[in-house]
Amino acid sequence: MNKTELIEHIAKQADLSKAAAGRALEATMSAVRITLKKGGTVSLVGFGTFAVTKRAARVGRNPRTGAAIKIKSAKVPKFRPGKALKDALN
Repeated sequence: MNKTELIEHIAKQADLSKAAAGRALEATMSAVRITLKKGGTVSLVGFGTFAVTKRAARVGRNPRTGAAIKIKSAKVPKFRPGKALKDALN
């Protein structure tokens, strides 16, 4: 499912126009993005939790030359599914 299909699904399920559903989805994604950027977490009970973790710096290899390269540390988003989501899949 892509973003357009998700907007159509939201519009149909919530009895909204596609424009309103699109704005709602954008607002939700923006709120998650802003919260994660500040270092917070977003918990949606029954769905899951979005959080930021720090990946340590490490040494990697250039696959073409085999030379060692330094890879910087980075903040990465993580998603942990909730129990209800896991149960719905099994």
